[in-house]
Amino acid sequence: MLDRMAAGRIPAKHHIVARDEDGALLHEEAHTRNGFDGPYTLMYHRHEPHRHTAWRLSERYGWSRAERAPDETERPLLRRHFKSFELPQTDRAPIEARTPIVFNNDIVVTILRPGASDPVYFANGDGDDLYFVQKGGGTLRSVLGDLEFTEKDYIYVPRALKHRFVLPEDTEQYWLHFEIRNELFVPKQWRTPVGQLRMDAPYCHRDFTRPTFRGYLDEGLRTVVMKREDRFTEFDFAHTPLDVVGWDGAAYPFLFPILNFQPRAGLVHLPPDWHGTFAFKGGIVCSFVPRVVDFHEEAIPCPYPHEAVHCDEILFYSEGNFVSRRGISSGSVSFHPAGVMHGPHPGAYEASIGHRRTDELAVMMDTFAPLHVTRQARELEDEDYHASWCP
Repeated sequence: MLDRMAAGRIPAKHHIVARDEDGALLHEEAHTRNGFDGPYTLMYHRHEPHRHTAWRLSERYGWSRAERAPDETERPLLRRHFKSFELPQTDRAPIEARTPIVFNNDIVVTILRPGASDPVYFANGDGDDLYFVQKGGGTLRSVLGDLEFTEKDYIYVPRALKHRFVLPEDTEQYWLHFEIRNELFVPKQWRTPVGQLRMDAPYCHRDFTRPTFRGYLDEGLRTVVMKREDRFTEFDFAHTPLDVVGWDGAAYPFLFPILNFQPRAGLVHLPPDWHGTFAFKGGIVCSFVPRVVDFHEEAIPCPYPHEAVHCDEILFYSEGNFVSRRGISSGSVSFHPAGVMHGPHPGAYEASIGHRRTDELAVMMDTFAPLHVTRQARELEDEDYHASWCP
């Protein structure tokens, strides 16, 4: 959560009578987090937001749940590479165009290649959503307003918020997606005691884009799909779900362009935590952006070999020159499990000496709970990756 914002028509206090310009009573909705102890947003609807005209298990919308690939527990523990760039562009909407790659109880990582706008509104009751737009762009439309996004944007959507993606025609879309099963937040080390971003944080409040509220909107859509425990349920309404005339609070979607991240440089190589952009219980999301590298006269800029014995690591390579790896392309997803030593490919460590800049762009996710590889990811796997470190 960033800060509180307010938009549209709201009453002077919480939980009191609120009326529209014609005097009709508005219906307050409390969108709360962590029960009633966390950040929240209050919305004011023209209609009762909890009345449905029909409900059913969805037979059309949704995606295959993340399931561990067969025989995974019988395979050796190896460094792995998944070629997500081989996934074809689809004509499906984002709500049904996802391919799960890895998962655990805290997070599910998927790749999306959507090719159409969502024909329904979606509310993910299983967690917060964080997208990284590798290619494409469009509009995230929610009950709280619109967000126009483009390539290299992060898009954050709070748990259970009604929204849909509106995509332009004939535009290639290619997104990385993290479904955070508990809560996504800005790392605590970047905040002051009152919640403001610190002056030495790698970003400031101005770097984030908040939704533009457009008020009541009827797109002719009447269905909301709710996801909970990987079960998709459709709810029909007699009116538009986008009937909010005002709201205030701290739970709302936002955009963060990855290139707004302010990278750090040190005398010698800094650990990945310095690139921490978002965090969740059990893990962290880091942004590696073009930057000046270490400035000690004998510094070795290339990452040192390491075995993070408590963390599994996923790295999505966006673009640039990945000097520490061979056989990696834009859209590659590497998976380095805890306890398995990994580091630069042979020759890259010494070759990096004397470099002063890097132009790599990548998104990394570390998680303490072990990650499981899906059956869909196995179909994209580069089986020679682990052996690429051998003579």
